[in-house]
Amino acid sequence: MTKPLLRAVRRVLGTAFGLLLAAGPALAQAPAAGPGGGDMARRVAACTTCHGREGLATNSGYFPRLAGKPAGYLYEQLRSFRDGRRQQADMSHLLAQLSDAYLREMAEYFAALSLPYPPPVPPDLPPAQLARGRALVWDGDADRGIPACVRCHGAALTGVAPGIPSLLGLPRLYIASQLGAWLTGERRARAPDCMADVGRRLAPEDIRAVAGWLAAQPVPEGARPATSLPGGLPVACSAMEAHP
Repeated sequence: MTKPLLRAVRRVLGTAFGLLLAAGPALAQAPAAGPGGGDMARRVAACTTCHGREGLATNSGYFPRLAGKPAGYLYEQLRSFRDGRRQQADMSHLLAQLSDAYLREMAEYFAALSLPYPPPVPPDLPPAQLARGRALVWDGDADRGIPACVRCHGAALTGVAPGIPSLLGLPRLYIASQLGAWLTGERRARAPDCMADVGRRLAPEDIRAVAGWLAAQPVPEGARPATSLPGGLPVACSAMEAHP
């Protein structure tokens, strides 16, 4: 990840930290109710402080949308923050005392939400850079061992159940920071960690191009994760394995 991008991410996270401190107690005390108890919208107030109303983030900030993501993907990310595979101190703190059962309930709550997406922000990258991003998304780069994004995230790029997320409707800064985290090893997944393998093959200019092109794409109306990948995954990946 480039230094300007790291500084931008840290500024956003620093602003959010105060908000999390205010909302955190609602989530930290949630296990007292137990899975299935209480009002879930109230119990995830700490999540929506940063991720937006009902997990519906805007396309102009840093925090990703939660609504409508595959439940398996959300569950695994919550566990990864809690268990240290993803590095973000505020998220890890909020989730540290939550059980697998409670994290699964949270994931299923957000996955069941179906909310409209805002229109994308017009791209400000040069046409050649956007074309490079589109080529990597649709065709990959076989010479460098980079599969096309559509091979794993679905032909519509709206994700695949149970564990592969949509790449649409996300802020450019968030996409770039996550690809950078895969490249540097700051973000990890259970083995086989396919995105770590892909991320290490990406150059900084690849990340800028892919993030810029994806963030500029509209989300189809009624978009939902696909139920399967007809051609199968091009690489071994824990995202499509059963989640314990």
